Amino acid sequence: MPLFLNWEINTSGARLALRRLAGAVAIGAALAGCVPTNSAAPRTAPRPMSAPEGLGEENRSGESRAMQAYFAQVETMLLDQGLLRQDVAPRDAPFGRRQLVDNFVHIALYDEYSNRGGTFVASTTKSRLRRWEQPVTIGVEFGPTVPAAQRRKDSAAITAFAGQIGRATRHPVRVVPSGGNFSVLVLNEDERRNGAKRLRELVPGIDAASVNAITDLPPTTFCVVFAFSDGRSASYSRAVAVIRAEHPDRLRMSCVHEELAQGMGLANDYPRARPSIFNDDEEFALLTRHDELLLQILYDPRLRPGMTEAEARPIVEDIASELLGADS
Repeated sequence: MPLFLNWEINTSGARLALRRLAGAVAIGAALAGCVPTNSAAPRTAPRPMSAPEGLGEENRSGESRAMQAYFAQVETMLLDQGLLRQDVAPRDAPFGRRQLVDNFVHIALYDEYSNRGGTFVASTTKSRLRRWEQPVTIGVEFGPTVPAAQRRKDSAAITAFAGQIGRATRHPVRVVPSGGNFSVLVLNEDERRNGAKRLRELVPGIDAASVNAITDLPPTTFCVVFAFSDGRSASYSRAVAVIRAEHPDRLRMSCVHEELAQGMGLANDYPRARPSIFNDDEEFALLTRHDELLLQILYDPRLRPGMTEAEARPIVEDIASELLGADS
């Protein structure tokens, strides 16, 4: 029996969450069609080998530099449209108990992607509640060409956000110097495309579809996270998030917030969720108060991994009433 069958989520080996530029708020479905004509997505091809350990930023490839310029234009475009907001409790996006319950059900109890013939395709399907039962230990790894200043900035931001997740969930979440069960890889284009070996080291038995989804990440996808379970368990035992190092600061931090939060168990995106980072419209860059409540509900001890929507919804309604009031 192939080893990857010991890892099960959606019978595919992984539960996948992607942050990608989608058709909302006048952005359009394809990234190359949403930026000025002189900033079309660069053509990238696999390189023969990854950068040797210790190389600096000056050793990045032309493909990586083109991606950096491209995503800088993407961020500017989004900011010009009033997107990538950083307010966590906006007055123009109120929500009540019924919205919170509906958003939780669609985000935590549905999957956005399914494995079909070894390829992940967008297909929203009912799932079951999944989350971590063991403490989450986050290990951060940087590609050798990521500049030292960016490493320091990202490490501090990830450590701070791990604390925020821990406070919201009341579940142990911390960054560790090495190892860990939740790997965050900040990689430039060449390092990611040549990252199959490292992925197999981090997740022994990882299936080919999961590896390919990371190494062949299209420019329309900003970042990605996979969460894995042992056997047919609904409790996570391993996760890997990949963040493009070419992203400018705000876009990169938005990926950190979304992928780490989705790797905790909020794997789906839902277009009606607002104010939220879980909807693919790029309106909000950072975890909102609404999203913190979703995490708090997910890790409430009254819920259990493996619950279906029918089992979880009545409990979620009770929790939401406690949080926001029964009449909201």
